[in-house]
Amino acid sequence: MPALTHSDDLDRFMRVRASTDGEDAVVWFAGEIHAWRPGQPAQHVFGFEGVNVARAVPAEDGWDLLAREAVFYLDPTSREILQTWKNPFTSEEVDVVHVMNDPVNFPLQRNGPRGPFRVAVTDLGRRFAFTTDIYLTYPSPMSRKDYPKHSQDDLYQAAELFQYVCAVDDLDSPGASVPAEVSWTRIAPWVPFMEMADRPGNLVYHCMGAKLPGGINELPDRLRTHLEDEAPQFLTAPREITGPNETSWTYFKRRLDARTEGA
Repeated sequence: MPALTHSDDLDRFMRVRASTDGEDAVVWFAGEIHAWRPGQPAQHVFGFEGVNVARAVPAEDGWDLLAREAVFYLDPTSREILQTWKNPFTSEEVDVVHVMNDPVNFPLQRNGPRGPFRVAVTDLGRRFAFTTDIYLTYPSPMSRKDYPKHSQDDLYQAAELFQYVCAVDDLDSPGASVPAEVSWTRIAPWVPFMEMADRPGNLVYHCMGAKLPGGINELPDRLRTHLEDEAPQFLTAPREITGPNETSWTYFKRRLDARTEGA
């Protein structure tokens, strides 16, 4: 599984991940979420479905990837978008807070302060798999002291594991964007709305998806309509870099803090 080595490999990856002409790239994905607790069988707790809309902008020695992403937690059986959820571990009913991350910006540099951006490439014959593994460890935005119901630990640790698979013929053809299928696995703490306090365990997300050649118009009708009605900004990528990046934890914290201050 060699890493990218040639000067144009990052540009090739950006054609797979986004589009090198600055056009929006729409990635749709859907899958399942299991709770994984020490000494217990995994338990299917949610389905999920979402969209990431990204734009690649040339930058010094690489690219800036500017994106927004919305992900909705689903009933694992009916596949309806959840508004509330009966937590099977606490027996409490809680309000569901979906993922509404705006922005999600990422610099991809050949040689930057954090070293060169690394993507492993697997040759599958007539297909290539581009793999990026991101391991996160940083102080949680929600401390145990200040958010004892919602925060599992003072340290946030998670793994975000991506694969983008494309046809060699498409990659060898001219064009700013290459069709791709996407696999994403995430191992992360309980999300704050679950109100799991410091109970041990993790959530495991596992999904498949694809970059949609027709863009937003190819999203499933329910998802596109929901975003058009509730959050239309998530149907386009950002036009410029803003910050800081939003995460599920920072988004939930802002909502909770605003509600507490208004009470």
